[in-house]
Amino acid sequence: EVQLVESGGGLVQAGGSLRLSCATSEFTFKDSAIGWFRQVPGKEREGVACISSLDGSSIIANSVNGRFTISSDNAKKTVYLQMNSLKPEDTAVYYCAAGDSKVVFYNKCRGGMEYWGKGTLVTVSS
Repeated sequence: EVQLVESGGGLVQAGGSLRLSCATSEFTFKDSAIGWFRQVPGKEREGVACISSLDGSSIIANSVNGRFTISSDNAKKTVYLQMNSLKPEDTAVYYCAAGDSKVVFYNKCRGGMEYWGKGTLVTVSS
């Protein structure tokens, strides 16, 4: 069974932090890359960070590098996105997604996802 359930979004002031969680299932997590994407209305969806369940390797987008980190708890089948030093331009709906690890990493966390969560809204006020 496919499961991708995001949580942790909310309203935060600029400079603050949030941690997003993506709870997955064994089926979804195994041999997959789990990633975080974000989208603002009227703009293309952007890959933020991806992590492989195979070896823990990760990709972080340049736009958030140094501020965001992605991690996973394999036992809990949960992936986290720690977001620090948030900026108003980080405001978006954040989606958790899963896909074949090799495909996702070949696409450098810009595509290759097969399954998507419903998203969680992050709003950063100035």
